[in-house]
Amino acid sequence: MRYFAAAAEAVGLHEERLLLAAGANAQNLAAAIAAAHPGARRVLEISALLVDGVTCDDRSAPLTFGDAVRVDVLPPFAGG
Repeated sequence: MRYFAAAAEAVGLHEERLLLAAGANAQNLAAAIAAAHPGARRVLEISALLVDGVTCDDRSAPLTFGDAVRVDVLPPFAGG
């Protein structure tokens, strides 16, 4: 897990490792993060998740990108 901007602030970390059961999906992942970091729930709801560099549009799909999966949590960024 890598957290950026408001997501890093909400969890208090820039990076951590999480273990999930086989067949877990992005919803399970977000629930695990929120359980470990209750203050992150809101930012997780509005953040994009990149799974091994690919945007995860379907959070109910299993995370099947191999044994080790890198997930980036990217909250919305303001542009100017």
